[in-house]
Amino acid sequence: MEPDGPMNLASLPELVALDSIVEGVRIPPDLTVPLTPRVRLLLDTSEMRRLARVSQLGLVSLVYPGARHDRLEHSLGVYRLALEFLRRLRQDERFAAVVDESDATAFIAAALLHDVGHWAFCHPVEDMALPEIPRHESLVASLLAGGEAGAVLRDAWSLDPARVASLIDGTADDRAGRLLRSLLSGPVDVDKMDYLVRDSLHAGVPYGRHFDQPRLLGSLCTDDSGTTLAISDKGRTAAELMVFARYVMFSEVYWHHAVRSATAMLQRAVWVVRDRIEPARLVRCDDDGFIRWITTAAAGTAAEPLVNGLFGPVRRLFKRAASFDAVRHPEVHRALAGRPYAETAAIAHRLAAGLADRLEVTIAPHDILVDAPPAEREVEFRLRVKERAGRGGGSRWHWLEDLSPVVRSLAREQFDDLVKRVRVFAAPHVAARIAACDDLPHIVLESTHG
Repeated sequence: MEPDGPMNLASLPELVALDSIVEGVRIPPDLTVPLTPRVRLLLDTSEMRRLARVSQLGLVSLVYPGARHDRLEHSLGVYRLALEFLRRLRQDERFAAVVDESDATAFIAAALLHDVGHWAFCHPVEDMALPEIPRHESLVASLLAGGEAGAVLRDAWSLDPARVASLIDGTADDRAGRLLRSLLSGPVDVDKMDYLVRDSLHAGVPYGRHFDQPRLLGSLCTDDSGTTLAISDKGRTAAELMVFARYVMFSEVYWHHAVRSATAMLQRAVWVVRDRIEPARLVRCDDDGFIRWITTAAAGTAAEPLVNGLFGPVRRLFKRAASFDAVRHPEVHRALAGRPYAETAAIAHRLAAGLADRLEVTIAPHDILVDAPPAEREVEFRLRVKERAGRGGGSRWHWLEDLSPVVRSLAREQFDDLVKRVRVFAAPHVAARIAACDDLPHIVLESTHG
């Protein structure tokens, strides 16, 4: 039996259940998620049941039909991985010195509840950075303070809902809180380790499953300061493969050109009807509620054909007319990447007018969509690696990116320069004419000048 450190995490009911699997629920891929009475109480709250009606990948299912799994399934997977993290880290002296049983309990609850603020299709809408729409992370504290889940945390878990919320939204600033936050959101965390495998499985592609999860779990430790998650040297290759898995999943699934077309259509539709948004109502929507809302709001507006093309009886996505990455078209990419959405929409309108003049065809303002990467970087991978110093004992610490040119390339240049492209999408009836335009890069650049 493994020795316990200064704290006794072995007595946590969920860890006991993980070891025994007396009761559990099955989720893909062939996993049993252990359930305890207090976990069941959380799962039965309205906040968690709503996640069963919010798709994990949203618009991705328009391209990958199997990608219809929900955020409740993902939350169960993250919770199970949180238990695996604790089972490994309870052997780590630095972790045991910082995290007590109450902290570990809060971490388990936070892993299960980490998506409680998510609402339908929120990532594409949040990327628009509309001032009236809050980010889903900012909703967690209020949801847990006054909802059913908060009452269960207080009564059945003996936890302060504010403590759990602070781990989820990243505001916990005590030593244990900072360390546990890195397990929930960091280079190697319970969220990424689940969604890469789960999204890959349901999308029907192999890319997100090709990293050695058991090896990575076995290498987990805390860094030399005891304030963040790290790995030992034996997990370095597994971490590199995880970086590669994430890179390929973004390239082939999350940023697939047809997925980005659907994203651009949804964002333009939201932009057209933005004066009809009720933020308090929108952020409580499940998938069906959001679709009903935007279908009603778009009726009789320029957004109507966009919404019908996404959610109507016939799928009708805009076609890719041009694609510009930072290597082959650096000027175009630099001119458009990271722009506020209002500017991107205005550029698309000017581009529609310019193309109509150049090609001598009728192109309506909403026949052209510009999909530009948001300013936020998706892939950063600052991870400490512990290397044994040899026979003399002790350890040396390095950054993974200093040890691995693969990580430096994939997590930075390759992703931001090649995957996150600027794309021009056009309504199907004009897309071929636009794609054949020889001086399209020049026309696009001209459109960036208001």
